[in-house]
Amino acid sequence: MAGRPYSVRAADSQPQPQPLALPDSVPVPRDVPFGGTIHLTVDATDLARRVMTVRESVPVPAALAETGGDMTLLYPMWVPGDHSPTGTIEQFGGLVVKAGVAPLEWVRDTVMVSAFHVRVPKGVHALNLSFQILSPVSPEEGRVVMTPEMLNVQWNAVALYPAGYFTRQIPVQAELRLPHGWQYGTALRAHGPAGDVVTFDPVPFNTLVDSPLFAGRYFRRFDLAPGAAAPVTLNVMADKPAELAATDAQVKAHQDLVTQAGLLFGSHHYDHYDFLLALTNELGRIGLEHHRSSENSGPRGYFTEWDKTFAVRDLLAHEYTHSWNGKYRRPADLWAPNFNTPQRGSGLWVYEGQTQYWGYVLSARSGLMTEPQVIDALAEVGAMYDTRQGRTWRPLQDTTNDPVIAQRSPLSWRSWQRSEDYYSEGQLVWLDADTLIRKLSDGKHSLDDVARHFFGTNDGSFVTSTYQFADVVKALNDIQPYDWATFLRQRLDRTSTHAPLDGFTRGGYRLVYTDQPNDWVKSFAAMRHVTDFSFSLGFLVGKGGTLANVEWGSPAWQAGVTRDAQLVAVNGEAYDPDVLQDAITAARDPHAAPIALLLHMGDHYVTIAIPYHGGLRYPHLQRIPGTPDMLADILAPRH
Repeated sequence: MAGRPYSVRAADSQPQPQPLALPDSVPVPRDVPFGGTIHLTVDATDLARRVMTVRESVPVPAALAETGGDMTLLYPMWVPGDHSPTGTIEQFGGLVVKAGVAPLEWVRDTVMVSAFHVRVPKGVHALNLSFQILSPVSPEEGRVVMTPEMLNVQWNAVALYPAGYFTRQIPVQAELRLPHGWQYGTALRAHGPAGDVVTFDPVPFNTLVDSPLFAGRYFRRFDLAPGAAAPVTLNVMADKPAELAATDAQVKAHQDLVTQAGLLFGSHHYDHYDFLLALTNELGRIGLEHHRSSENSGPRGYFTEWDKTFAVRDLLAHEYTHSWNGKYRRPADLWAPNFNTPQRGSGLWVYEGQTQYWGYVLSARSGLMTEPQVIDALAEVGAMYDTRQGRTWRPLQDTTNDPVIAQRSPLSWRSWQRSEDYYSEGQLVWLDADTLIRKLSDGKHSLDDVARHFFGTNDGSFVTSTYQFADVVKALNDIQPYDWATFLRQRLDRTSTHAPLDGFTRGGYRLVYTDQPNDWVKSFAAMRHVTDFSFSLGFLVGKGGTLANVEWGSPAWQAGVTRDAQLVAVNGEAYDPDVLQDAITAARDPHAAPIALLLHMGDHYVTIAIPYHGGLRYPHLQRIPGTPDMLADILAPRH
């Protein structure tokens, strides 16, 4: 009977269900010595099937060996630098555990599925493990890490470690078998004779995980700090040997990056540093920081098409900065005792935001990018975040949760949902702070001084130094007194209709739009194979005419266009970028007909008319006459 309230019948007198308590079955990490050394052997020669075969000998703690009992092994999930549980547990298979030659049973934890419980008999002093990492055979399964020409070994993906200990207390000796004749780069150091089997010096497990390896058939090394006490090396692999042809001037720009970073921070927190750079169309893209190395991929024309690839040349400067900002100084809630303890990213606007800022600055100071190229890049950043509609409901601080929320999965409406905006909007906040320090101090101080003061402590130390919000505020006030707490919280916690662009105007520039793309936009579009109409119709067109993004609130959005639709025709003419550009230009006449787009959306073809008359729009930074050019000062090399 409609409208009759539900009530429990008298016959339904049995007890209601109650939740089953979750088991507390995984030991918490303790800061005590593990008491033995793990021996890890990885065979990475099966390039055809893209399989890495692993053997691992894990000592059993003495107390457990005396009595027998449960020993829990963990597969790393919270990968440093990803800020989220991105461990590739789905690629783990074939686990066999033995005591000597006798097989032992294991069971996976039903709550923490990356934990494996092994019943250890009394008197067993070591567990012998074997398993495989079934790495992706195509990008459809995940990031490709093995190709016929190169491979990327991330030690967190190929090792189990004992629960109950801080990872810095677990020694590991790793051994790697490579395809015959291949060379490799890593922050690890090897001992013994050179060959296809490389035996590395023992290191703590956290250091091992923080020291990935690139290896390749075609390989070159470049000394970026000749004669320095702490060597810096650029290790480059490529799909084709011709891609390794770096000129002396190009190598000099990378050497100058090391010099300029040293002048900025006044310290280093490594005994050696290894840039790892793969120039490839086949290995999966990556940009990840480590304390003593980078882990990066770049376009195949990185050296050979130098004038066209500058839009990605801030990447190495960004990752190198992370040795100071992120690996040495780290937000306290982003430090964890092992790789299965959840992290929190409340300080990512410093960790990534200021690193993004220094990545651009150091690129200009070193010559990896020119000053005009960096200014063009900043114009694109400013325009993107100034028009991002999601800022009206979601503050910047909340985007620091996005690595866990979205884990970099595709978003239907990125400009409304927002993503990891703490990177580039954080960059704008730090430009704002830099120019304000310069203004308040009459040019005597800058964010350079804050960086040296905050990141330059304990020169030579590898020990991570954690901080909280109050420490950042204090560092700023130590250099230039001001209400920095309010300055930062206003930009982090408040929603707004516009991005923090005061750094532009205070720096002597204004954001404007013209009908011509700037050079940075051209470089980025060519390398990513996209055409950018974000600031006119409101979308980005990728390969095959597929719409890679549609801006929330844009003319295209208002007309009902969505991402992943395929743009087939414009005003009845087959789509290509020039056809659409001509149509947008012609529609500037206010009496012109709407722009008609034929779209293939799923199983349907639809024609959508967009009444847009604003013409082509691309961002630029324009000098404000009669004002100091602070941006030029910021981007100029230091001596």
